[in-house]
Formats: sequence, C-alpha cells, structure tokens
Amino acid sequence: MSFTGNVALVTGASRGIGAAVAKALAARGAAVAVNYFGSEEAAHNVVTKIQAAGGRAMAVKADARDRAQVEIMAATVKAQFGPVGILVLNASIGFPMAGILEYPWEAFQAKLLGELGAAFHGCRAVAPQMLERKGGSIVAITSGLARNPGWGFCAHSAAKAGLEGFVRALAFELGPMGIRVNSVAPGLTLTDATANIPDKHKQAAAVHAPLRRNGEAKDVAEAVVGLLQAGFVTGATLPVNGGGYVF
Repeated sequence: MSFTGNVALVTGASRGIGAAVAKALAARGAAVAVNYFGSEEAAHNVVTKIQAAGGRAMAVKADARDRAQVEIMAATVKAQFGPVGILVLNASIGFPMAGILEYPWEAFQAKLLGELGAAFHGCRAVAPQMLERKGGSIVAITSGLARNPGWGFCAHSAAKAGLEGFVRALAFELGPMGIRVNSVAPGLTLTDATANIPDKHKQAAAVHAPLRRNGEAKDVAEAVVGLLQAGFVTGATLPVNGGGYVF
C-alpha cells in the first residue's frame, strides 16, 4: 500500500524506532515530518537520508509535552506539506529505574504526565487536520511492559498502560469521524535507548522468544505500517516481541 499524497508526523523521530518509522513511511510515499526536541543533528540526518532516497521530509522541533509547541509544530507541518493524515506518537519520556519504595513521586509524576501529555497534545493538535481530510490514522508506541512489567519499571509500565487506555478511548470517540487509533507494543528492541541493558538480559529475552532474537527498530516500523494499512482495525494493541508473550 502506498502512502503517496499523505502527510505523516512522527514524534521523537530523530533516532531509534521513530527514525525507522519515518523512513518506512517516506519509502512508501508519505511526506514525513521528523519531530525532535534535543537531537537536532540526528533529526536532520534522518531527513537527509529520506531525501537522498527520493522522499519528502522536514525536521521540526517541539517538546511533545508542551501544548503550545505542539500546536505550532502541527501548523508548521500543515503549511509545508498539507493536513496531517498519519500521526505516530513515539516521543520518549525518560525515567529512573527504581523500586516503588525508593521511587521519587516527582519522577513518577513527570513520567505519567509527560507520556500522556505528549499523546494528548499531539492528538488535539492533529485531529482537526484529519477531520479536514475526512479521515486519518494514529498509532501510539507503547510497550510490552504495560502488561508484562519488570522490576524498576513502575512508572514506565503505568504510563504505557495509561497510553493504551487513551488509545482505546480515542478509537471509540474518533472512529465515527473516520479516524482510526491503535498502538504497537514492542518488546526488547535493539536501539540506542536499550544500549545500556546488559547483554545477558538481551540474550535471555531472545531465548524466551519463539523467534529467538531481539527486536529491531525496523520490526516495529513494519508493524506500524501494517496497522496504518489495516483499514478496519481500531482500538487494537499489536505486540511486537517475537512471540515472547501474547496479549
């Protein structure tokens, strides 16, 4: 399926999963806005690679947690490429790893508000453009840890579980308007965000998965593309974990 004529906005797209999604959408004809906050050089590298391959892309800076910045970003993308029809919510909010007895409330609160705020502001800013186009599709990147948590991930698991609930609510609300909303839940995926995870943990995850390997950013990108193509799917969460666990 081609996305030619469509405009995609990918938040947190300067590296890792977001960059892979941006490249995959551009390769299928979409004009892609590569959102970044702190990684300007990396974002422009993604744009350069897309353009070198014959695609259309632009880098746009915004803190996904800030409503005003997100609204300006959405307006900038529309002015450059036209109304957004694809929104991929991938902006990553950092968090410390600690057990609940040591976890600072301020850090827990920042993760939840940041994660859900980024999704809320993105959808609020872009949904009107989708209505203008008479349809659109939103995909949020959540995490397998939302349903299969591990030690130290209480804030991350809670935030991603909340994001999945938000996705289902929006699917119910926006479906009659022609807007589909789904999520992709990666397992352990080899990106710079997981580079510090000990190899023994990566190997254990690979052995546990029936496909006997860790995920890669392109695996998640392919799943996002699949959901964008699945015209009668909404409110769903697609696990991308090599069969390591099922929902």
